[in-house]
Amino acid sequence: EQTVKTGGFDQDIRKNEILIADEAQAKALVAEAEGQKFVVRDVTTKERKRNPVPPFITSKLQQEAARKLGFAVKKTMQLAQKLYEGVEIGAEGAVGLITYMRTDSTRVSETALGEVRDFVGAQYGPAYLPEKAIHYRSKKDAQDAHEAIRPSDVARTPDQVARYLNTEELKLYRLIWQRFVASQMTPAVFDQTTIDIEAGRFLFRATGSVLKFDGFLRVYEEGRDEKSEEEDEAARKLPLVEAGETLKLNAVTPEQHFTEPPPRYTEATLVKMLEEKGIGRPSTYAAIMTTILDREYVEKHEGRFHPTALGTTVNDLLVASFDDLFNESYTARMEQELDEIEDGKMKWTTALHGFYDKFKHDLKNAEQEMKAAKQQSIPTDEVCDNCSSPMVIKFGRFGQFLACSNYPECRTTREIARPATANGEDGAAAKKSTAGSSADGTAAATEEEACDLCGKPMALKRGRFGQFLGCTGYPECRNIRKISRTGAVAPAPVLLDETCPVDGAQLVRRHGRFGEFVSCANYPTCKYIKRETTGLACTRAGCRGEIVVKKSKRGKAFYGCSEYPQCEVVFWDKPIATPCPQCNAPFLLEKTTKKGTSRVCVREECGYRADDMPPGTQPPTEKRASSGRRAAP
Repeated sequence: EQTVKTGGFDQDIRKNEILIADEAQAKALVAEAEGQKFVVRDVTTKERKRNPVPPFITSKLQQEAARKLGFAVKKTMQLAQKLYEGVEIGAEGAVGLITYMRTDSTRVSETALGEVRDFVGAQYGPAYLPEKAIHYRSKKDAQDAHEAIRPSDVARTPDQVARYLNTEELKLYRLIWQRFVASQMTPAVFDQTTIDIEAGRFLFRATGSVLKFDGFLRVYEEGRDEKSEEEDEAARKLPLVEAGETLKLNAVTPEQHFTEPPPRYTEATLVKMLEEKGIGRPSTYAAIMTTILDREYVEKHEGRFHPTALGTTVNDLLVASFDDLFNESYTARMEQELDEIEDGKMKWTTALHGFYDKFKHDLKNAEQEMKAAKQQSIPTDEVCDNCSSPMVIKFGRFGQFLACSNYPECRTTREIARPATANGEDGAAAKKSTAGSSADGTAAATEEEACDLCGKPMALKRGRFGQFLGCTGYPECRNIRKISRTGAVAPAPVLLDETCPVDGAQLVRRHGRFGEFVSCANYPTCKYIKRETTGLACTRAGCRGEIVVKKSKRGKAFYGCSEYPQCEVVFWDKPIATPCPQCNAPFLLEKTTKKGTSRVCVREECGYRADDMPPGTQPPTEKRASSGRRAAP
């Protein structure tokens, strides 16, 4: 048995609108409809075509990568930059896989059009190849300095380059490749059917469509930000019925709909809005997203931007003082003036005077009247647990926090509760603290946990690198515990049966930003850190140090002399305790690239190299040519 699900009835046969004032009237209409005979009044089928979309410009690539791949705008541009600059493709060496990724033009060179048409005809057949190449029109103010974003060679399919790319690079390349190929294919064809069903004085309508020929959809379908009910209905498949056929009624369902506010911006929809309003340029969209997040003007919850109290305060203060600068049409007009200056249609001095004369006046007034955003206190409904005074939102060095309005008499502070994350966990629960609190927001909450060094309570605090647990006995006790981004607390420090060579205190195994390390129990007062040793002596003549494992500021491992800074010997490649078979140097360096693993002599002048050496394999003794190895200092 097949079912026809209709939409709401639009009108009665006599074209009289039915206005439903309340629930009682709705129930009466349902009862009336249920007593009617449902007969197919009319069935109409029309052929509808859906045309392919143009190849990517920067903004469209950012939007589509966000919708389909879940990539942030910044990540999309970083990956695109890598694909443009070049990827090692076997014996070919570094190959740029795509054209320049910062463009607002849909233009494609005639050579590339010929190549993609040849590819479509050969791979998919003549039915998928348009009679002529499709030329897409760029928007009116496009700079047209670069082509659309496309593969540099369409014959280089995603499957062919998959082994040379990481997962994210491959996803983005596949997206760009598919969009470009689809842009030069024939339209998709649908049979769109409308069924009108008569039931007494009511007329119901069901719509749906069936794909007749896939065309460009065989390769690519554009994503959507929000699906409408109309799109859902259009995609619905309908059973075959004929005019005059009587249908069996399954149910008449009354539904109440309320007007909903527009959804909050995602990165994709915000880029789309910036583009439509003429704000910014393709090269600035990623920087805009990064800036508003880094400055904590917004937060992202489940992929959508939510303004913070700081963002709202800054916005209110700036709009009040610089109304022109925050007017969308004014900003778009400035972008237009810059284009006119570039085209020689306007003098730069004219544009500068038009902007700066008023800005200078507004700036002078703001310096006298505008208050610093971070000195503001925003009232809340929260009450201090210590003295029952109202809590206010304040802005400290490391973000926003709740503070008692009775400061300095009461120094209670709390973390601000964050919205739940996608898995239902709270982002940063509001936990309470009085011990060790300070008005700058660095102390946030007391955990039900004692310091393993001095026994005092541990408190949730916020620093340069996010939240952490710190002893409330600070500054006498400086014990801290790291908290990961998932909210997990790092294991407690473990006392070792070793002493610090600097001050004689016990050594402790801790967890830091870059993983586990061993340091003095008095760290950071005593900055001694025990380095992981390789057991290899330093290569510099007269140095008594050994090669140890170190970490860069970004957490990347490298290898250097334990006597630094007196000795600056350093290697980025891993030392291997195998003497060089050619010059008897004490060890080799293991280099790993996409081409494989090789071992080279620590002495650059030796030039020894052995490729594709599995760990533990004794290298051969023949000499191979050196190729770009970084020398040991």
